[in-house]
Amino acid sequence: MTLSVTVADVHRMTPDAKQFRLVADDHRFEFDPGQHTSVHFEADGEEQERPYTAINAPGTNQLVLTIKRYDDGTGSVYMHDRTPGDEIEIDPVDGNLHLRDPERDALFVATGTGITPLYPMIRQYANEGQGTATLVFGERDQEHLIFRESLDQLRAGTDAVSVEYVLSDADDDAAWNGRTGHVQGHLQESLEGLEDLANVDCYVCGVPEMVLETQDLLEDAGVDGDRVFTEGWEADAADED
Repeated sequence: MTLSVTVADVHRMTPDAKQFRLVADDHRFEFDPGQHTSVHFEADGEEQERPYTAINAPGTNQLVLTIKRYDDGTGSVYMHDRTPGDEIEIDPVDGNLHLRDPERDALFVATGTGITPLYPMIRQYANEGQGTATLVFGERDQEHLIFRESLDQLRAGTDAVSVEYVLSDADDDAAWNGRTGHVQGHLQESLEGLEDLANVDCYVCGVPEMVLETQDLLEDAGVDGDRVFTEGWEADAADED
């Protein structure tokens, strides 16, 4: 059963990502940070749906979605055409990505819009976590780092959270002196900052190939495969490619 929500406002975050605040009448959204809804829409004469993560805290009548526009992406193009006052249909919030145990150390690995479920999770960890959390976030350049200001404020506010950015296209950016390449190439450095790999939960989200490769690298490093959490659809998506 879908819910009808109204687009309350739209905010541009990066050159190709917008944030949408959706408001429901007489409905309270209860979910775990990191979980997603699905937006229903019509394209090419067919009913379709696409999943997007709620980045705000649960317990209100609002959902906030951050969505990157892809020229060939029907769902993202549909959403980027929405304006305040528009009504859309969405599913209740659910999904496999959510914080399992705040008493365990945590490693978060994201690329691109894969940061959208991990951002509310690491924010929750900053408030509730009993260990240390590390986020490794890969993008092509600084301009497209979603949530960068908020993440920088988060790590400045607590010693329990560290954030590392990795840029894959930083060759011409003289102002960048951080990590370059792909997040997989920096996993070992991040794991060295964790005291006990047997006591760490890993959350991975992004391009399917990155997710699958990261899962293998983590298990090779000694992380229990049952403690590596993803959306769960990545293997099928990689096979389709």
